[in-house]
Amino acid sequence: MKRIVVLTGAGMSAESGISTFRDSNGLWEQYDVMTVASIEGWYDNPDLVQQFYNDRRAQLNTVEPNEGHKIIAGLEKDFQVTVVTQNVDDLHERAGSTNIIHLHGELTKACNESKTQVYDIGTCPIRLGEKAGDGSRLRPFIVWFGEAVPLISDAAEVVSKADIIIIVGTSMQVYPAAGLIHYAKPGVPIYLVDPAEVNVPSNVKVIREKASTGLALLREMIYAK
Repeated sequence: MKRIVVLTGAGMSAESGISTFRDSNGLWEQYDVMTVASIEGWYDNPDLVQQFYNDRRAQLNTVEPNEGHKIIAGLEKDFQVTVVTQNVDDLHERAGSTNIIHLHGELTKACNESKTQVYDIGTCPIRLGEKAGDGSRLRPFIVWFGEAVPLISDAAEVVSKADIIIIVGTSMQVYPAAGLIHYAKPGVPIYLVDPAEVNVPSNVKVIREKASTGLALLREMIYAK
């Protein structure tokens, strides 16, 4: 069974109504990203950061997986599929994907300050000042700017074994995730689905469509081979 690795970013969930930082009217126009998405921001104003992620978590109750998420999940019928996502939402899981690496953490989890204790909280808010089991402040289970990305080596390993690589909805500008395609075996077909103009290597076939439309086209191409 061929191995497909799907690398997804914010554009994957945009069709479901989840705001991105980069797009017009996105979160960057409402927040300084370093204030709410960096370890320094957490230390400077943990209450603001906590409320930001409480709001993001509450939003999960208002959205559903889009057709693109469902197409990716459906590929598991005929391929060994691993999703490597920069997204912190749970839409891939809810669409039915079963093998997911969350590079930047998960909204539906909380942890202690050292990330050695992790709790499933679903879409419940974390109360301001709430403590973890070790007495440290309970925080979102998110990998912020300024923190290590612990699962990047796992992601690099699955990319190195892939027979097909699909990139969906990411600008390929945020490292270390942006460097993952360099672990691909020579000659492995790489496809990028994104309506925006993205600077990618010449060996990447670009489908300039939103996630659901582009993935539907790509599914036909993969099954036709």
